[in-house]
Amino acid sequence: MALDTNAELAVYDAPQKDLYEMGEMPPMGYVPKQMYSWAIRRERHGDPDKAMLKEVVEVPTLDSNEVLVLVMAAGVNYNGVWAALGQPISPFDGHQQPYHIAGSDASGIVWAVGDKVKRWKVGDEVVVHCNQDDGDDEECNGGDPMYSPTQRIWGYETPDGSFSQFTRVQAQQLMPRPKHLTWEESACYTLTLATAYRMLFGHEPHDLKPGQNVLVWGASGGLGSYAIQLINTAGANAIGVISDEDKREFVMGLGAKGVINRRDFNCWGQMPTVNTPEYAVWFKEARKFGKAIWDITGKGVNVDMVFEHPGESTFPVSNLVCKKGGMVVICAGTTGFNCTFDVRYMWMHQKRLQGSHFAHLKQAAAANNLMVERRLDPCMSEVFPWDDLPEAHMKMLRNEHKPGNMSVLVQAPKTGLRTLEDVLESGPKA
Repeated sequence: MALDTNAELAVYDAPQKDLYEMGEMPPMGYVPKQMYSWAIRRERHGDPDKAMLKEVVEVPTLDSNEVLVLVMAAGVNYNGVWAALGQPISPFDGHQQPYHIAGSDASGIVWAVGDKVKRWKVGDEVVVHCNQDDGDDEECNGGDPMYSPTQRIWGYETPDGSFSQFTRVQAQQLMPRPKHLTWEESACYTLTLATAYRMLFGHEPHDLKPGQNVLVWGASGGLGSYAIQLINTAGANAIGVISDEDKREFVMGLGAKGVINRRDFNCWGQMPTVNTPEYAVWFKEARKFGKAIWDITGKGVNVDMVFEHPGESTFPVSNLVCKKGGMVVICAGTTGFNCTFDVRYMWMHQKRLQGSHFAHLKQAAAANNLMVERRLDPCMSEVFPWDDLPEAHMKMLRNEHKPGNMSVLVQAPKTGLRTLEDVLESGPKA
């Protein structure tokens, strides 16, 4: 590990130890042997409150292009739930390591750098985007790194995510932290914001344009809350879908043109077989949902794009309500993976079905710049202490979390801190 001796490092008294308690700060740049983490093991796969247990593990060693980050706070995302459950696949089937540390969002401080890292130095305050690749194929050099055969998601397809005192990342995963945000606000947004950015702007010629209409499922959630803001920032119109009337005001406050409560309709789940009586009932109800969209966009004006991520429960309707030549873009299947739809409306109306998976660095950086420039709100809804990390994932599994995004404190000893100096003043003493 290389230490940039030219950096102006914070100076404070701290002992050198093999293991530090949560919130206790090592000397700047000093790497202990061990760290605390929330670890998953294959034999524990199940609900997060059973699968995730606190363990002391070795601090990762760095390759030449890698960086060690002291994690101040981490974001809570659905891939943490999937990692705990071992669904749709077990992360152990990929990385083959004895334990898995989840977490694909983080804010923190660069603590050590590999000997080939040039852009970052010890002491830099950063946020982390979750895309990794080996960087040596055609897609990584002139193409789209998300199409690289080595593309993987840090904290889900790698064993060394953010739910630990230190995390190992590739240097290209780092981006400047918005200094006006707290550590926990900085940690909650990158995965969902960058995913939403690529979905809306990353698939030409169906990249979002001013004046277009976009249907946004789960409009009050992590993905949806950023989609609404990005659509509004681009001069387009967001139609948000919610499942609880209590969320209507929140979504409208983000800039949505209109909001639809899906519980007012009964056309969810897998589509009935075409040309059966059940299909006729479903189709009539789905048309009612389409009419609710027209009440916002204007009669006969279908949406240019559908921002999909529930999957199984909503996909048949998404295909139906998208305009001719429009696009259904999907990045997840939180309600199930067996998507059904009437393909006649796909081919005869020449609609595009586009899969979308996170974002590459340029897209993530463009999204992050909007946050740095204060054009977006992180929409952080809840912050959990370190000890409650599994419960945060249980709330997400049960769909009981509040609108917006969740964070968990790691090395930051309390909420509301914005600088290293704040942490040093507030943290436990050695």
